Amino acid sequence: MESSDVDLDLQRSVHAVLRELSAQAPALPSNQGMWRWSLHKKVERDPGKSPALVRILLRELEKAESEDARHVIIPLLHTLMYVLTKATGITEELHRRTYAFCTRLLTLPAPYCTIALDCAIRLKTETAVPGTLYQRLVIAEQNLTSELYPYRERVFLFVDPELVSPSVCSALLLEIEAAQGQQTPEACMRHVVSHALQAALGEACEAGVLQRKLQTSSRRALERYFHAVVAAVEQMASEPSPSREGHLERLEEIYCSLLGPAEAARGRCVGEELVLFLRLRSQLRLSADLEALDLQGFLPDQELARASVLSTDSGIERDLPWGADEPPTPGSPEVERAVLRRKGGIKKRVWPPDILMPGSWDGPPGLHRRIGRPSGDGELLPGVSRLHTARVLVLGDDRMLGRLARAYHSLRKRETQKFCLTPRLSLQLYYIPVLAPEKPTASRRSELGELAAFLGRADPWYESVVNTLCPAIRKLAEMPLSLDTSQTVDPFILDAITYYVRMGTQPIYFQIYAVKIFFSDLSQDPAEDIFLTELKVKIQDSKFPRDSLSPRRRGVAEGPGAELSICYQKALLSHRTREVTVSLRAAGLVLKALPASDTEVSGPTHCPPTAAPDIDHTCLNISVTEVVKTSNLAGRSFSTVTNTFRTANIQIQSQDQRLLTLLLDKDSCRMYRDVARFEVAPCPEPCSEAQKSKVLGLSSHQEEMERTKAKAKPLLMPINTFSGIVQ
Repeated sequence: MESSDVDLDLQRSVHAVLRELSAQAPALPSNQGMWRWSLHKKVERDPGKSPALVRILLRELEKAESEDARHVIIPLLHTLMYVLTKATGITEELHRRTYAFCTRLLTLPAPYCTIALDCAIRLKTETAVPGTLYQRLVIAEQNLTSELYPYRERVFLFVDPELVSPSVCSALLLEIEAAQGQQTPEACMRHVVSHALQAALGEACEAGVLQRKLQTSSRRALERYFHAVVAAVEQMASEPSPSREGHLERLEEIYCSLLGPAEAARGRCVGEELVLFLRLRSQLRLSADLEALDLQGFLPDQELARASVLSTDSGIERDLPWGADEPPTPGSPEVERAVLRRKGGIKKRVWPPDILMPGSWDGPPGLHRRIGRPSGDGELLPGVSRLHTARVLVLGDDRMLGRLARAYHSLRKRETQKFCLTPRLSLQLYYIPVLAPEKPTASRRSELGELAAFLGRADPWYESVVNTLCPAIRKLAEMPLSLDTSQTVDPFILDAITYYVRMGTQPIYFQIYAVKIFFSDLSQDPAEDIFLTELKVKIQDSKFPRDSLSPRRRGVAEGPGAELSICYQKALLSHRTREVTVSLRAAGLVLKALPASDTEVSGPTHCPPTAAPDIDHTCLNISVTEVVKTSNLAGRSFSTVTNTFRTANIQIQSQDQRLLTLLLDKDSCRMYRDVARFEVAPCPEPCSEAQKSKVLGLSSHQEEMERTKAKAKPLLMPINTFSGIVQ
């Protein structure tokens, strides 16, 4: 295919993606999400098309910038970065044009400036050291051994068989196994070596000859080439001012040693690289997380004892003794005399002030962008680095997300008691909706997919890429199962999941609400639970004690519904607290945590955890089905009317003998019966025992201030999307 034909074909595919994002001409349900996948497949099957696609995407981005078409900027930018990460043969001029475009986006509001900053920092490294992004991606995802880049990632896929059909689970499992069979460690190392050499050398690298040489290399020789390439790339990427020319020279040596005719020359070049690799290993200060923090608890105090060195330096150069430039040898009398040891004293371990709070779960923001670590990494404790990233992917509906919220709350609560996962593990949450096939009662389907619909409204690219997977997954489950895993597969669903997990780095935060439940049986202890999306209240049938069958009490319960006393804090724009208490007869209530419309997508429910949200803006949408009694000549009649209001805290109690049934997150397995009263409030961050003792040791005024400060930190559960909230 000629160059002009290639450009026209890619141009049509890009325009198809843009049309799918346009509300004026939505794609057919069967084609939704396919255009992006087919576009990436074209350059994956023919890597030579990558420079042409980069130029087209960059041209469309510049056009969107000039026309202020912001709704396509983030999807196009994600598509461009995905191509640049895996492409070879991209010129330095294209890298610099893309970098300049990202820097111009820094003047736009969030999330445009946030995503542009992340892309610009990665592009700066990729421009100076081509192949860095792809190498780090493969090493982390495939768990390849490399001490120079020790970060590891793993995707955990959670599917509840009670909520997702067995056919869907079996189909996904077979597709995953078929794809994993093609990704052996040897194949991944070949990809890293080949990509690094082709990205750096460009047309000077004979791709066909290189691939044949790598295919015939033994496992031991392949590991030598792999470590040599990783050492060359990581050493140059860690330089304060990396030199593209120096990087090319080093990779040319490796390339010549790999393909050169002389065995001695090949051994000499690889040997030099391995020596440099060992030298780098001795110079790097790698994380000592296994020594500094044990999974079973903190180390004994003897191993954490401090040693202070007595300084005799006056600060004047002429007072220095002869040979002061040479450090004394370990174990010498000078070192022994200079060490002061503490014995019999109380050894106090001092951590940073935010360590005890689970609010530091995601680590210092932005640190990974400066040093090339995976997202969410950083050092929370001295000498302990987050080398592992757990990407938890949940498939299901709103009921599955409610169970995920319970597990997330339990994990955060456990971390306050045994602080072992937070400092070493970065946790990222992802969600793909899998709903049951549409039935005549379509309202049930929309009820179970409310959070997915909200994410689609908040992030149009999430709607196009992720929400379109639901019909594709159901279609996969209906196809006949193929047990032959030897054939090369082109899995659309796995490719879309991989794209989402790699590029979905912007979280949307959802408030978790706590509910305290009091039962009619006073001997039964109150129950505590949480919910994420919805709490539904139903009125049970009348339940009269035998000793209270008075005509007056019987008359109260003759009408439908139950007499309820509702006390809540009204949400005001002035941020003031105003308590309202009402009594009414209601046939049911629904407490929804998600905004009711697109105009309510902003607020503290979706703000970063570093901000202290105002509790009045964290609101539940309450819908009360009130029973209205009317009297006329024909007798009494009852009608219902729905009243809505917003609040953050609410208490509801049944005033007559009718009891309540609570249903959390639409999950029939989380139902509470015979409820007399319940209270709902934003779930706070779990507090450690050390912080509780700290608060108890303060004066009454200081204790009240500390408690008020602690209440300002609600527990937010992040779900990753491509852009976060797009206003």
